[in-house]
Amino acid sequence: MTKRDELLTVAQVLGELGGVSRRTFYRWREIGKAPEGIRLPNGELRIYRSDFNAWLESLRSAA
Repeated sequence: MTKRDELLTVAQVLGELGGVSRRTFYRWREIGKAPEGIRLPNGELRIYRSDFNAWLESLRSAA
């Protein structure tokens, strides 16, 4: 049995990024520079932990 991939809220992602504003994060989404996310039926955005970690790793690789 595999562990379910955690769904993060935008607030959780911002907390892990430490100091990035909500506006900056959504701007990154607009220009395609943020991790992939899913939109729930209620309109809220969630990001899979695995996608977030892969996105962070891609930033390290680009540096």
